[in-house]
Amino acid sequence: MKDDIQDKKKDSADEVIDLRVVVRNLWRRKWLFVKVWIVTFVLACAYILPQPRTYNTSLTLAPEMGGQSAGGTLSSLASSFGFDLGSVQSEDAFYPELYPDVMATNEFLVNLLNVRVKSMDGAIDTTYLNYMTKHQQQNPLGYPFRWCKRQILSLFGEAPNPIAQNKPLDPRRLSKEEDALIDKLRDNITCDVDVKTSVITISVVDQDPLICVTMADSARVRLQDFITTYRTSKARNDMDYYKQLADSARKEYETASHAYSDYCDRHQNAFLQAYVTERDELENVMSTKLSTYNAMQAQYQAAKAKVQERTPAFTILQSASVPVKATSPKRMIFVAAMLFLAFIGTSVYIYKDSFKAQLIPPSDEESVA
Repeated sequence: MKDDIQDKKKDSADEVIDLRVVVRNLWRRKWLFVKVWIVTFVLACAYILPQPRTYNTSLTLAPEMGGQSAGGTLSSLASSFGFDLGSVQSEDAFYPELYPDVMATNEFLVNLLNVRVKSMDGAIDTTYLNYMTKHQQQNPLGYPFRWCKRQILSLFGEAPNPIAQNKPLDPRRLSKEEDALIDKLRDNITCDVDVKTSVITISVVDQDPLICVTMADSARVRLQDFITTYRTSKARNDMDYYKQLADSARKEYETASHAYSDYCDRHQNAFLQAYVTERDELENVMSTKLSTYNAMQAQYQAAKAKVQERTPAFTILQSASVPVKATSPKRMIFVAAMLFLAFIGTSVYIYKDSFKAQLIPPSDEESVA
């Protein structure tokens, strides 16, 4: 019994890790760490330094929230808990939470490819489509892998086809390369909406800082145009309808006015009652047409005012600015992380025999021996 207790105490004592012993053993192999760190540092720098740098810029704007009824206190209370009652109170079905979905659609992103962009150094002045397909920097170390990938795809008849520059892209029918380009734009150009404040944040990531700002402003303008077009669509349809009625009433009034004037010129000295009656009837028709034209013109002006009333206003809280420093890749963090992993790997290599003995217990024959 006493022997069993002593064996258990001995086993528990063996399981305790003495950090001083571990540090002492690792310090004895310090030159191995130095060699591994030198090799890791060189390889990490060789990989991360040619990696293209990217810049990030963002802008924020607040849209006008129209059509809301009373109940601001309730809406503010719900917003503090992360709920938005603006879409419930508003008659507008297109609420701000849907703006990111709009910017992620193929139609919206394809429209951005026609934007004219210019690089910071002025060497590039072309469309965003041409810039994304022909002026993107890549890590030269990955060229052999990309070449092998193209050769393998060509063996199966799936060689990539270059995107045509002289014809617009059809958002409803994209090729494999065009769909990959749109997916890349979807990752680079993002939109986020704060549920509590409905503030819109548009962020753009690109390899050139000036192009980054240009695309952020272009995305903002097109999002504003989309929202304005949606909010004023019914009012503009009503305005076009009343304009057609007003134009038609004006033509009818001009026809009746010419008929009345022509009749009066041809019967200036007529005193017969039949002529007088005919003149009065033409005058009444002309007056009726004039009244109709004035009424349609008033409706048309009211419809124009309705369009202006429905046009939302946007307040730019923070405009996009040219970024000074690149946001990625984080070279120092990457190199430090590689050195840390090299330290972990070297430590595991040094203690591999101890780990193996802990994971694989010795057999009965080895214990007896």
